[in-house]
Amino acid sequence: MQLSQPYFLLLALLLIPYIVWYIMRNQNSSPSLRVSTTEMVRLASGGFRQHLVHLPFLLRMLTYLMIVVVLCRPQTSNSWSDRHIEGIDIMLCMDISTSMLAEDLRPNRLEAAKKVASEFISGRPNDNIGLTIFAGESFTQCPMTTDHAVLLNLFQGLRCDMAQQGLIEDGTAIGMGLANAITRLKDSKAKSKVIILLTDGSNNAGDISPQTAAQIAKSFGIRIYTIGVGTTGTARYPVIVGGHTEYLNIPVEIDEKTLAAIASATDGEFYRATNNSKLREVYQEIDKLEKTKMNVRKYSKRYEAYGLFALIACLSLLLELLLRETILKRIP
Repeated sequence: MQLSQPYFLLLALLLIPYIVWYIMRNQNSSPSLRVSTTEMVRLASGGFRQHLVHLPFLLRMLTYLMIVVVLCRPQTSNSWSDRHIEGIDIMLCMDISTSMLAEDLRPNRLEAAKKVASEFISGRPNDNIGLTIFAGESFTQCPMTTDHAVLLNLFQGLRCDMAQQGLIEDGTAIGMGLANAITRLKDSKAKSKVIILLTDGSNNAGDISPQTAAQIAKSFGIRIYTIGVGTTGTARYPVIVGGHTEYLNIPVEIDEKTLAAIASATDGEFYRATNNSKLREVYQEIDKLEKTKMNVRKYSKRYEAYGLFALIACLSLLLELLLRETILKRIP
């Protein structure tokens, strides 16, 4: 807890002259009665009210102190905090074209990629990670963040039917996906800047070629790790016919040469993931990347905490008034 207006604590110094005044006032205020002898009352008790005579004074000081604390606006300690962590900046660039529904990986290419990538994200809590998706066009699903709960939530919402529903143009615009990811990384101050590109096809859409995107990435010191996902030969692909799902064996066409060239141009690596276990091994290999220091600012909302002190002040004041008007009431 901290005080938003601590200078109001100076008002507490006013209690010093008040205490001095109270002591001097009560030195000569004791009642007196002339009697012939005090022998009869020498051992007599003054009664319980005699012990409470100074309680109103103490309650008044307590009330005053609580009011001073309220004026200082005590707040919870939640605030901006800075911390240094080890991590790198990573943009995941994922293909969500309809061909990612092929079931040569289980349950299909996209779901397998989502599961393994989620494990990768969860295993790197200190990294600044973002997500770019592409089919025939590209956009950023999540900017780079260390709040991986938000990233994973958005990650799980990826579907291949986005192209079928017209939310995104179908196709495989590898160059556009890379360009989008580069835009997010180019101003990064991290020592290591990485793009992990995952696709199951060859570039057939977009205004930027993969080779051009790779050269742009190289100029910004960004390494690109490319993953070609899919088996060799043919893959089982679901097709809706008359409201029913039928399966066709379609040829797997991954432009390995282009993906390898992209990785080579940026000092990255090219990987082929022909099944779920191989895909997991690829991410484990990438997980061995170097780390660099980052400064992270974290915000927590502040809450006012003066309520308890205001309540104590009110109760103390009410108790003082009650005592003065009842058992400690003075008769002139």
